[in-house]
Amino acid sequence: MEIGRNKLVTLSYELRLNGTDGEVVEKTEANAPLEFVFGAGKMLEMFENKLEGFAKGASFDFELKAAEAYGEVNPNAVVEIPKNIFEVEGKIDDELLTVGNQVPMQDAHGNRLNGIVLEVADENIKMDFNHPLAGDNLFFKGEVVEVREASEDELAEACGTGGCGTSSGGCGGGCSCG
Repeated sequence: MEIGRNKLVTLSYELRLNGTDGEVVEKTEANAPLEFVFGAGKMLEMFENKLEGFAKGASFDFELKAAEAYGEVNPNAVVEIPKNIFEVEGKIDDELLTVGNQVPMQDAHGNRLNGIVLEVADENIKMDFNHPLAGDNLFFKGEVVEVREASEDELAEACGTGGCGTSSGGCGGGCSCG
């Protein structure tokens, strides 16, 4: 069976930054692999495109340029935020606002964002909302451990409640997620 839409894909791989000899930032083994429903929108689009059509046992070795992965570093994603928005019941958790900490936040539209604290000043906090891998080329090398049809439960979980517009909340009827 080949990797394609609504298949459960299991991979072992190594991810390196900026070259085949670059820093290893993630590694999975066959006994603790990455598992995902192909086409559910949970993985990078170009990552899935590079894997489509592979079968169990196939090896892969490919690069995603920064623009195909998490994009280039956007200087506009580095912003200063008033320190008082971090107040809870009139107090600020100083441990939360430590340089290097990743802080989950929401924008005005309710979208979830993760920001990294760059600087803490008296009035403002400087934060970087770029993805931590923005600006990096990603090099993947690994093996397809398994490919099979995803179960209804796996499709429903991958798509979330109400996925694919079905009344049952799953991706039934062979529709594709994402």
